[in-house]
Amino acid sequence: MSGDPSSLRDERDALLARIAEQERALAELNDELAETNNGVVALYAELDDRAEQLKHASDLKSRFLSYMSHEFRTPLGSITSLAGILMDRTDGPLTEEQAKQVAFIKGAAQELTEMVNDLLDLAKVEAGRITISPGWFEMVDLFSALRGMFRPILTSQSVDLVFEEPRNVPQLFTDHKKLSQILRNLISNALKFTTQGSVRVEAECHQGRVSFRVIDTGIGIAPEHQASLFNDFVQIDSVLQKRLRGTGLGLSLSRKLAQLLGGDINVVSVPGQGSTFTLEVPTLLPGFEHLALGEQGGGDVDGS
Repeated sequence: MSGDPSSLRDERDALLARIAEQERALAELNDELAETNNGVVALYAELDDRAEQLKHASDLKSRFLSYMSHEFRTPLGSITSLAGILMDRTDGPLTEEQAKQVAFIKGAAQELTEMVNDLLDLAKVEAGRITISPGWFEMVDLFSALRGMFRPILTSQSVDLVFEEPRNVPQLFTDHKKLSQILRNLISNALKFTTQGSVRVEAECHQGRVSFRVIDTGIGIAPEHQASLFNDFVQIDSVLQKRLRGTGLGLSLSRKLAQLLGGDINVVSVPGQGSTFTLEVPTLLPGFEHLALGEQGGGDVDGS
């Protein structure tokens, strides 16, 4: 059965017109896609350029901090040593006022040294240049080292530092020096802002993760300050904080180190009642399982 020739021509012309329209639409779409692709390529090129600039700036900052830390450490070490000699009365007696001034000089030098060390560690973490050296160790050895480290500096008889017996904590395979550094910062902060009562350190293992809690009966932290507590150079605005100056870097550095160990730090605090800082890390450092299986368990911890 054949159709009317004129009707067939009309259908053909209409079909060709639709095809032509679709081809034009497709050509326009291809042009838009090409323009979009060019924009994406340009955006990636700009992002790469910005990333290179940021990397260069980060490298410059790291080199600057490394250089300055070295330049600062030498004179600060000399000041601390000379102040120690004077306080030991090696070259003769000091008056009470002279002893107070020398103690102030030594304390200021130690504070600056602490700031330099924290700045350098932060720069290394941000630049991805900090070294992680995991190994097997017992938790009781780390607590023993920390207890011995803090014993000489506990001058207030109104504050007790208590290390509870670790509960269900097996051997750990992580960087014990980084872990010790984090706990030292948390314990030092707790002691600094606790005028009476106690600072307790606990450790408990659950499902392959160890929770360390540093619990104090100190001044506490207001809720509005807790969110920014782990930012760089943050210090709590309180009478005691103003009297006891710090670098404002300890908690920031501690959280970054904790994250490098596969964990994190959180805080629960009530003003006037005290704070609990909780450090949680895995018993086996992620990414180093092959080393853990290849090493023998055990080993002493020096807490350095």
